[in-house]
Amino acid sequence: MKNVLVLGSAALVLPLLAPTAALAQGPVAGTVTDTRSGAVLPGATVLLDGAVVGATDAAGRFAVPAVPAGAHELRITFLGYEALSQAVQGQTAEQQLALGLRPGGAVLTGEALVTASRANERTATAYTNLGKQDLAKRNFGQDIPYLLDQTPSVVVTSDAGAGVGYTDIRVRGTSNTGINMTINGVPLNDAESHGSFLVNLPDLASSVSSLQVQRGVGTSQNGGAAFGASINISTFENRTEAYAETQNTFGSFNTWKNNVSFGTGLLGGHFLVDGRLSRIVSEGYMNRAASDLKSYYLSAGYQSKNTLLKFITFSGREKTYQSWNGVPEPILTGDRKLLQLFVDNGELTEEAAARGLQEGRRFSYYTYDNQTDNYQQNHYQLHLSQALGTDWSLGAALHLTRGFGYYESYRADRKLDNYSLDNVVIGTQTIKRTNLIDQKWLDNYFYGGTFALNYQPRANDKLQATLGGAWNQFKNDHYGEVIWAQYASNGGIRHRYYFNDATKTDYNAYARATYQVLPQLGVYADVQVRHIDYAIDGVESKPGAAGAVRGNVDVTTRARYTFFNPKAGATFALGEGQQLYASFAVAQREPVRSDFVDPAAGADPVKAERLHDLEAGYRISRPEASVLGPHTALRFEANYFYMNYRNQLVATGRVNDVGTALRTNVARSYRTGIELTGFASANDLISLSSTLTLSRNRILNFRETVYDANYEPVTASEGRNSTISYSPSVVSAHTLEGQPLKGLRVALLYKTVGQQYLDNTASATKRLDAYQVLDLRLRYTIRPTFVKEIELGLLVNNVLNREYEANGYTYGYPNGDGQQQTFTYYFPQAKRNFLASVGVKF
Repeated sequence: MKNVLVLGSAALVLPLLAPTAALAQGPVAGTVTDTRSGAVLPGATVLLDGAVVGATDAAGRFAVPAVPAGAHELRITFLGYEALSQAVQGQTAEQQLALGLRPGGAVLTGEALVTASRANERTATAYTNLGKQDLAKRNFGQDIPYLLDQTPSVVVTSDAGAGVGYTDIRVRGTSNTGINMTINGVPLNDAESHGSFLVNLPDLASSVSSLQVQRGVGTSQNGGAAFGASINISTFENRTEAYAETQNTFGSFNTWKNNVSFGTGLLGGHFLVDGRLSRIVSEGYMNRAASDLKSYYLSAGYQSKNTLLKFITFSGREKTYQSWNGVPEPILTGDRKLLQLFVDNGELTEEAAARGLQEGRRFSYYTYDNQTDNYQQNHYQLHLSQALGTDWSLGAALHLTRGFGYYESYRADRKLDNYSLDNVVIGTQTIKRTNLIDQKWLDNYFYGGTFALNYQPRANDKLQATLGGAWNQFKNDHYGEVIWAQYASNGGIRHRYYFNDATKTDYNAYARATYQVLPQLGVYADVQVRHIDYAIDGVESKPGAAGAVRGNVDVTTRARYTFFNPKAGATFALGEGQQLYASFAVAQREPVRSDFVDPAAGADPVKAERLHDLEAGYRISRPEASVLGPHTALRFEANYFYMNYRNQLVATGRVNDVGTALRTNVARSYRTGIELTGFASANDLISLSSTLTLSRNRILNFRETVYDANYEPVTASEGRNSTISYSPSVVSAHTLEGQPLKGLRVALLYKTVGQQYLDNTASATKRLDAYQVLDLRLRYTIRPTFVKEIELGLLVNNVLNREYEANGYTYGYPNGDGQQQTFTYYFPQAKRNFLASVGVKF
């Protein structure tokens, strides 16, 4: 851990001491005017490679502190004017541009639909913007969480061990159930579980034009509450020139990615069509952890004066072998005594234990050849962006998401009556158990509408305001079917043994405004009202001893919530490129489905969670940092956060009858820490970006629950302060990038994550050890005469070949003698591996 702290701190200090030999990230500045009158245009939006990087000031001026080497697109948009795209090239010398926007005949680009929910320097929150180029250089086919690995306070993990298939992301220790995700302002989180399953949208990153990660509560969003972060994804991109591209990757574990992207450019001055087809396959690092992923993206848009109408559809289909059980602790450690304990308690069969000793850290429990998860998700979005005069704009969308799929499992020695099957009588013999194969299905629709009305007066850049909201409904059928049984008795093929349906209606409205009170002082306010109605009807199959089914349980549920979530902040400019900011925000969210259908025995009904989030920080951005020498750039940010929870839902140590951790509310808990982010560059040789998070994550008065010899839960009478699970106190990420030859970019990416506890007991025997991972990335671009561009890429992950685990889980229950036993599982990550790519632009 000491090494983590030293390396992280050093990486933040080094940019301040670096010599002038660093990568060319020259500043670009300029003035935006009306081509007809010559008047300056304050408040125009400035985008670099699709990501919002600022706005023009009262004098129509803007400054982008550092544009990396290479070709980039600078885009200026302003209501009532045609958008302007300007090619810029990263270079050491400062570039001054004089840009004119043509009034009338404006063509909106869709940013009004996305920026309404995005943070900027006026909203006094902590955020990171990534443009299309940022994502492209990281994209070798791994899932989006892995493309965000170098952003502040982020920890990622992969069930299959190599970033393809089921992956997860945590921000400030909060899992994706507490991270609000939207695509073009439309909620992506599952309405019942609150999770975002990006495995259902493989290669989505290839169609993303910009992405913003807001840490903490952030601004008001559509969909579920942000309890750790928000990830706002935009696929709006208007490329006025026709194009065709293909990206192809091959790598370790027989991993392949192939895609083709195309666009018509602007046809007849009004029409645009863009599309993509993708396929990603991988055998995975873990044994029997294969993924077969397919997706498409298609958008068609019509543009006229002040109007954009765009239809977007995208879909993903995934088939992944089930690797979500992880690896039992004794298989990783080789502890045969502990392994026998797993066998004696029915956690492993004798055969699986013997096989585990042979397979080691790549062990996978399942051997049935179709033990797979199969799911398809189709998204349909219709977006309208409309300028309403010179000061107002409207963004609105209708959406439908159709999801359906199942996971298939082989079940050994199951009781017939737990599957609504009669016992089989053959002569004098009564058969009560059978081997069978079942499928557990989800079949759902998510639909609704969103809107954002934006006010940005041309004559007064002091005020910006948005009124927005959404109405969404989610309908989901949960059911199980037996598709084969050794003894089927009264059941037929696709015998349905449980069914329940759920309906969740969620609507919200919010108003947000920023106002520049003084040239140095700006204030920000945001209020949201959100209402949820949730109903479940039917029965669900529940597990019993050793993973068997104990039968159907009534899960009928009715819940209703109304939340009021205010937010406020202020910014203060200290001087050129320097800013202080502070904000306070309230977020509330409802429990997830499992909290209702599988509550802890004897516990009080679950309550909604509440979060008070204080953020305060300092930013400096210097396009020409003289302290480092000529032709250098510097950015630095220090952000303090204090996230104070009421009734946070946590695992208490209590388990159900198979050891699955159950959640209950804890009265008080908190996360607090500081996030340091630095960037320095100079000339055309080298740059360094670093981020370091130091945090403290605690539950106050935590009381552990264990079981007595009669299998009754016993809760400790005295509480103590304990560390929140999956919350490392140190996380850092560092990227050292250089250009030793023209067209060749070399980057070293170093990630450190402190130790994490697997439950809230802070037990040294139930934790993930700290780990450090070094990756190497190469990108070489050539521009031959027969195509626009060829790019060769190589990503070597885990260069130092470290063995580490990035995720796990634990539970316990008494053995036959009434003694408490603990069973812990881990998710090992791949040792040294590679991905090589070839990209061609026509």
